[in-house]
Amino acid sequence: MRPPRTPPSLHDLLARTDIDGLAQLLRVGALVDGRYLHWDELHHRSPPDGLDHATWWLGITLARSALKKELPLLGKSDRPLTFATPDPVQRALLAIDRTAAGTVTMADPAVAADDRDRYLVSSLIEEAITSSQLEGAATTRAEAKVLLRSGRLPRDRSERMIVNNYRAMEHIRDLDTLELIPETVLQLHRIVTDGTLDDPSAAGRLRRADEAVTVDDYEGNLLHDPPPATSLPERLERLCAFANRTDDVEPFVHPVLKAILLHFMLAYDHPFVDGNGRTARALFYWSLVGNGYWLLEYVSISRLLNQAPVKYARAFLLTESDDLDTTYFILHQLDVIERAIADLHAYLARKGAEQRSAERLLHLAPGLADRLNHRQVALLGHALRHPGFGYTVASHRRSHRVTHQTARTDLLKLAAAGLLEQRKRGRAFLFRAPDDLRQRIEVTAGNSS
Repeated sequence: MRPPRTPPSLHDLLARTDIDGLAQLLRVGALVDGRYLHWDELHHRSPPDGLDHATWWLGITLARSALKKELPLLGKSDRPLTFATPDPVQRALLAIDRTAAGTVTMADPAVAADDRDRYLVSSLIEEAITSSQLEGAATTRAEAKVLLRSGRLPRDRSERMIVNNYRAMEHIRDLDTLELIPETVLQLHRIVTDGTLDDPSAAGRLRRADEAVTVDDYEGNLLHDPPPATSLPERLERLCAFANRTDDVEPFVHPVLKAILLHFMLAYDHPFVDGNGRTARALFYWSLVGNGYWLLEYVSISRLLNQAPVKYARAFLLTESDDLDTTYFILHQLDVIERAIADLHAYLARKGAEQRSAERLLHLAPGLADRLNHRQVALLGHALRHPGFGYTVASHRRSHRVTHQTARTDLLKLAAAGLLEQRKRGRAFLFRAPDDLRQRIEVTAGNSS
């Protein structure tokens, strides 16, 4: 990956600009065609009449300086990170506030809340999978979903990473405090790296001075050299203090921006020998859920990051190369969040349509439909689309967050009705979707008429 070009020095640009030129520069805005462009992108564009690229960049930089606020977070040289909230940031925050801090609505109000919650659990599984894939896990999505729903033990490092990420998301939900302390961060790292590190003792502790850690691209080129290990305890304390700031402290940082900045800062510090990205994204979710953005616990940002990992890495590099202006990373993450929310609502609408299709078929057999609960209807809807698929008590329990006995009763009743085929697998039962399930339902309908 080619690092972005470093912008010209502000001091040098000011030194070469006369008073008349400065007056023209003051008419330059912080955005270019509505975008917060970096010098690396700007020099490909034609500057306004009378300006060359360097003086154009100076005008943009001066305009942005009026918008920027300093953060109590420091770079390696102890210079503070900054951020700005230009119009694109404010528009994105408004959209997220409207959609992520309230209630999820389905396209069809007849869809039960229990069904909606099940769809959200599926999205939680998606984040656990793709966050691991972003860090190198090789397991396919289909295999990983079976792994998480079945509850079986992971067979290799990739599967262990996925299980760990799911456990971390569950751990975030169970945390009963909104205050972040270093031990909370260490515990998250301990969970996401359990059984996946070459040195097991590195789980849940900061890297040591003798553990050289850098961020390289796939060709071995250095992209980021994190702060020295000796500074990490103080930097982690500073990070926690920032996470715990109240809204009345200046400068005000919107809760979504705070979560994004926690994500950025932990990845920038790279305090662990491995698992930094997974811990940073877990911290992002912790912050959002703790501030009332409950829906964002169920959107998968990692799925979108995994689709464009170069853009994700570049967002870090743009910030670091332009005097630690985090606005670049903020804009990237806001775009990812908005797209993830849109994907979630599309997913909910699609699953709702599938649910209604299964219900319509089952209503042809009123005697059968009356005996089924929403979990059994959902399972049959899935089974109609996946002939031969196997279900277990454990997978049904995890999918619907019910007790073992409730899950067992659901499956046994479906087997008794001839809608699942019950087989012995080891000491447990496997309930298989028959290839002719649709015909069996239609036969039941005919017998009921």
